Amino acid sequence: MSTPTLTRTSTRLTHRLLPPRPPYRCLSCSRLLAQQQQHQHQQQPPKQDAQNPTTHFGFQTVPSSSKQSRVASVFTSVASSYDTMNDLMSLGTHRLWKDHFVRSIDPGIRDCAEGNGSGQTILDIAGGTGDIAFRVLEHCTLVKNDHASKIIVSDINPDMLAEGKRRAREGGYGQSGRLSWLEANAEDLRAMPDNSVDLYTVAFGIRNFTSKPRALREAFRVLKPGGVFACLEFSKLNSRLLEAVYKRWSFGAIPLIGQLVAGDRESYQYLVESIERFPGQEEWMGMIEEAGFLVPGVEEGKGWEDLMGGIACVHKGVKPL
Repeated sequence: MSTPTLTRTSTRLTHRLLPPRPPYRCLSCSRLLAQQQQHQHQQQPPKQDAQNPTTHFGFQTVPSSSKQSRVASVFTSVASSYDTMNDLMSLGTHRLWKDHFVRSIDPGIRDCAEGNGSGQTILDIAGGTGDIAFRVLEHCTLVKNDHASKIIVSDINPDMLAEGKRRAREGGYGQSGRLSWLEANAEDLRAMPDNSVDLYTVAFGIRNFTSKPRALREAFRVLKPGGVFACLEFSKLNSRLLEAVYKRWSFGAIPLIGQLVAGDRESYQYLVESIERFPGQEEWMGMIEEAGFLVPGVEEGKGWEDLMGGIACVHKGVKPL
């Protein structure tokens, strides 16, 4: 047998014995494939079984019964670096958004003296670190000259509440006598009576709830007639170009920085995915209406306020009188 024949025979045998090579894919193609898989994952709602209901945990489908513990694990991990986390996820602008959010809801009663019993009862949900509560307290005191309104800071996670209490002590808020702390599930606020709250706030927290409709129904229940539900949350950008840039930053940089800065890639990966999973502006407004709230501005064609083109959004609902 000639040498060329031996070579061809050897080549054929090699192809038969070795597994086929995966097709070559450039970096751009890999990113495109990942985006397609991500989109497909987003479009597929979790399959429901009446006996074993499921929900989303980021891009994963998990038993509904396990989401609460999974989310608790994430926030236990990031409690001490929560501001750093929000700085990374919002490029530092979350502080400005929170300031604007509190100004827009204008909490407190003008010239309300301490002890006269006419102050507001304000419930800040998923507010363990006190970030919103401290701003609300300052607005009431400094802008409205309100020294009577009180704020209940509620969170399901004791580590987040512990962080908030620590900050309250260090910032001088703890001595005001106007802050209280409640460890509770926003989907089951049995500690709060019906029609007992004037203002319900939730900032960057409701997207982590297992059942958002149930949380909205509880918000409706505890609010007084005429009370306000106010939500600040990451949302959907209005520009496809900006959306592409933001997603590249979110999915590419934030988990990596979380790993480098906090040694916790998985928690930051979940938080980015939870933003992607949260309903868009119109869908979320519809869910607020379905819970029974009247949405301000809906008659003018827009029942929400976009911040920075929709990276974040303020939603409000009023409980009918």
